[in-house]
Amino acid sequence: MNFELDEEQVMLRTSARDFLEEECPKKLVRTMMEDEKGYSPELWKKTADLGWLGLTFPEEYGGVGSSFLDLVVLLEECGRALLPAPLIPTVVLGAHPILAAGTGEQKDRFLPHIAGGEMVLTLAFLEASAGLEASDVTVAATPSGDRFVINGTKLFVPFAHVADYLLCVTRTKESPNKEEGVTLFLVDARTEGIRIETLKTMTGEKLCEVVFKNVAVPEENMLGELDKGWPLMKRLLVEAQVAECAWMTGGARWAMETSIDYAKTRIAFGRPIGSFQAIQHKLADVAVAVEGATSIVYYAAWTIMEHHPEMAIAASMAKSWCSEAYKQAAFAGVQIHGGIGYTWDHDMHLYLKRAKACEVAFGDSDYHREKVAQMLNV
Repeated sequence: MNFELDEEQVMLRTSARDFLEEECPKKLVRTMMEDEKGYSPELWKKTADLGWLGLTFPEEYGGVGSSFLDLVVLLEECGRALLPAPLIPTVVLGAHPILAAGTGEQKDRFLPHIAGGEMVLTLAFLEASAGLEASDVTVAATPSGDRFVINGTKLFVPFAHVADYLLCVTRTKESPNKEEGVTLFLVDARTEGIRIETLKTMTGEKLCEVVFKNVAVPEENMLGELDKGWPLMKRLLVEAQVAECAWMTGGARWAMETSIDYAKTRIAFGRPIGSFQAIQHKLADVAVAVEGATSIVYYAAWTIMEHHPEMAIAASMAKSWCSEAYKQAAFAGVQIHGGIGYTWDHDMHLYLKRAKACEVAFGDSDYHREKVAQMLNV
């Protein structure tokens, strides 16, 4: 069994790191935290030109034809750099469902534009309960002629304020089995009746409240089958969880490596602080957590790539582990850096805030441990 990345994946990782170090310095990250859009359209276009946005798309849609594991390698580097861009919302939450369930016309209409950096998509899923189950979907879509009319409110929708289309998860039929009656629609974000408000976040990430009031959507914009959208959502959530894990692993590794470098050069009492046992223990614990995160994320990505029946449990295990590993690495990083680690001038706080935000995205550690227990039938 070979756990090493192949030559092309190593090249992808190296080229991505070099590009992001040049094009995405922390100064840009900080600027985008205050920016109204929250991302740089110029940098977005450059990532498209590199083939990142269409990395997993077939070549016929302007893509590269790479695997989900290749995407995970790329997302690790993006998380390491804290890339401020709607990459996961557009590619994983928007494009991948179209690839999985879209009609030929929908694929032709959306995928080439996404790959070219000309279109931003996002997922409108969470509601007031913030739950991830089918029973939490209450935003209604009712048929009206050749259209459906959507009413309700979605919360914490990433980059909705700059999105061209929203993949909206709706309730089209009431049923005792809540997994029945869920339907997905590709909604033009400029449609009359949509109101989008950007929410304040501690990370500067752009999460939005989206209110649908009598929003008419053509039936041709339905993604998948009527009332049978939940299996697609379950697959989407698995991919989203693993993508988020890759992002977290990259950030955790940056925090670990930065702390190790600091511990080697910071002198206290006439010796590097890394020579003190307390610091060594912290760094050893973080190293174990980060290496474990890397392994479990790659395994989860492999299960998705191979359509393995264990993909759901692997994704929950990965999300549970990575949520804690990132937080642990960032907390330890702040402590090892001492006073400077608490200042705005140092970058460590950016990773600490992101670790806390990523922890709850697509389910926190407690939620996923419960999911693992359920899948183990205990």
